[in-house]
Formats: sequence, structure tokens, C-alpha cells
Amino acid sequence: MAHSHSHPHGLAHQFDDLHQQHESASLGMWAFLVTEVMFFGGLFLAYTFLRWKYHDAVVAASGHLDWILGGVTTGVLLISSLTMAMAVHAAQEGKRRATVNFLIITMILGAVFLGVKAFEYSHKWHDGLFPGFNFHWTENPGYAGGAEMFLFLYFVMTGLHGLHMIVGIGLVAWIIRRANRGDFTPEYNIPVEITGLYWHFVDIVWIFLYPLLYLIQPPHH
Repeated sequence: MAHSHSHPHGLAHQFDDLHQQHESASLGMWAFLVTEVMFFGGLFLAYTFLRWKYHDAVVAASGHLDWILGGVTTGVLLISSLTMAMAVHAAQEGKRRATVNFLIITMILGAVFLGVKAFEYSHKWHDGLFPGFNFHWTENPGYAGGAEMFLFLYFVMTGLHGLHMIVGIGLVAWIIRRANRGDFTPEYNIPVEITGLYWHFVDIVWIFLYPLLYLIQPPHH
């Protein structure tokens, strides 16, 4: 144990140096994100089929989604991606206070996003647009089946995205605690960077979900 005094801060015992640890952690997160892409890819495939098979019903059901609220949440997430990137940059420069502040802003923006989603969900419930027992379709009766399937996919896709956002907020809270404690230095800030990667991924998924679910144009006859 004579070499322990030169042991770099944050280096786990199974790695030779911080660079190797950094590469391994990055690779692990990218591998995880690839499985996430495949997971969401299956849902996007189901959506594509549904939109092809029941196009008019999907357009009618999409008309019940509030594209303005969807746009607001998109803006909120884009700003949160910026503040997360600034937090990572601050951590790399060893600026503890700036790191914590940017992470707190990121977490607040994530919470705002979830709050708006909860507001949207409650409105769908009150309007009878929640698939299942509460579903009441008052427009063209022929669209009811396709519309219900579209809204089911809407709740599954946005709900899973919301769960990822909750996990992201939890990760950011954990990173804030560690940053406050002074765990990160210019040499060791892998957890901040990895959390940033996850956060950006969740934001990117929403960038796809928003136009696909909220901005469906009616067909031109």
C-alpha cells in the first residue's frame, strides 16, 4: 500500500488510471443508450404502422393534443440540455459552485416538464380520452378504434419518457449532492459527464416524440 498516497482522487481500484476509467464509463453509458434506442425504436415502429393503417383516425386523435403545451415542454427541455452542458463544462473546469447552480436549474426545468405533462394527462382524463374504461370518442365513430390505439401509444411513449425524466432528475440530485461535497475535480468528473449523456438522450427522444405525436398534418386531398 506504499503507492496509496499517489492514488488519484475518484479512481476505482479496478482501473489503472482515470483515463481508462473514463473510457470504460463512457462505453458503458453508450452501450446502455443503444439498448434504450432499440427499446424506443420498437415503439416508433408500432407508431409508424398505426399511422399508416389508421391515418385519418390518428390525425383526428392528434388534434386533441395541445401542440402549444408540447412546444413549451420542448423549449424547456432544450434549455435544460444547455444548462446540463454548462454544468459538465463547469465540472471539467473545477468550478464547484457553477456546477451545482447549473445542475439545480437543470433539475428545476425537468420538474417543470413533468408538471406540464401531469397537467396534460389530467385534461385527457377529464375529456374522456384516456384509453380503456374512460374512453369516450364523440367524433366520427369509425375513427374510435384507431384514435384509442393512437392515444394508448401516446400515453405509453410519453409515460415511459416521463419515467426516464424522473430517473434523470434523481441522477442530477445525486450529482448535486456529490458536487456540493467537493467530489469532482478537473481530473475527475466522469459522473457529471455520464449523467449529462443520459439527460441529452432523454431530451433527444422528446425531440422526436413532439412532432410525431403533436404535429401530424391532415392529408391533402
